[in-house]
Amino acid sequence: MRRRDFITLLSGTAVAGPLVARGQQPAMPVVGFLATGDPDTYALELKAFHRGLNEGGFVDGRNVSFDYRWTGADLGLIPALAADLVRRRVSVIAGLNTTAAARAVKTATTTIPSVFCLGGDPVKNGLVSSMDRPGGNLTGVTFLSNELAPKRLGLLRDLVPNAAIIGFLINSTNPNAEADIADMQSAARSVGQQIRIFNAGSERELEPLFSTFARERINALVVGADPYLVLWSNQLIALAASHGLPATYPVRAAVAAGGLMSYSDDRPQSHRQAGRYVSRILKGEEPANLPVLQPTKFEFVFNLKTARALGLTVPPTMLTLADEVIE
Repeated sequence: MRRRDFITLLSGTAVAGPLVARGQQPAMPVVGFLATGDPDTYALELKAFHRGLNEGGFVDGRNVSFDYRWTGADLGLIPALAADLVRRRVSVIAGLNTTAAARAVKTATTTIPSVFCLGGDPVKNGLVSSMDRPGGNLTGVTFLSNELAPKRLGLLRDLVPNAAIIGFLINSTNPNAEADIADMQSAARSVGQQIRIFNAGSERELEPLFSTFARERINALVVGADPYLVLWSNQLIALAASHGLPATYPVRAAVAAGGLMSYSDDRPQSHRQAGRYVSRILKGEEPANLPVLQPTKFEFVFNLKTARALGLTVPPTMLTLADEVIE
């Protein structure tokens, strides 16, 4: 989504919030929803979020309303969007699908309850005091996407056992980048795998990076769990295909779009849990007392068609391990 288009959308949604005179209560609670991307790319997660909300007794347009704020491809909008929702005095702020969004909300308000659904460690990132007792106005679900990078490395090694050097692609501006690198380096050392770290801070850097991969004889690639890298999945998939480079991704959607493989939580289920938390908060519970939830189910998704196009020999055990095989 272009910034100009987003601003047009923002101006169109600005009047959607309740116009409430001072001292009055709105006819129904308003959930401010802040997320990266757009409703199309976030469709499955958004549907699951509403399902969880419905299970708690709340239905959009019946006894709760929504004020949506989407960043499109410009994550730099996050602080302004968070501040705007706070100014509108919404009942709950939800979505918060990046650490940066959750931090922006934490900075903007210490009183409006907020429910995040993100990939990093909320304790390490200063969002909550502890997983069991968050202690502030934020709680939610962490799907541990960043911590799963070593698992993705292991699966990629199983598929490409002769890969001398595996690349790890990150966005160094991500708050989790330093921890992600340390975890990946530790995992690589434990199995004797040589890895190289590469940074992409903008979409225009991707194509030159793949030329660098070729020059430096990178045999396979782990794509880090970063919101920008997720937004750039289509270009990453196309470049990996054109360079014949096996790559693993942090989200299932990338594999459905033609990527080789992914290992992640059941992302819709995590958002369903977030929706349930919003319903509990709307009924009067405090985020400080709602423990941060973690996933109990993980999915390994494999695209057999892409593997064949790359000329890979797929071990039978790989297909047995996969929760879903796309052909």
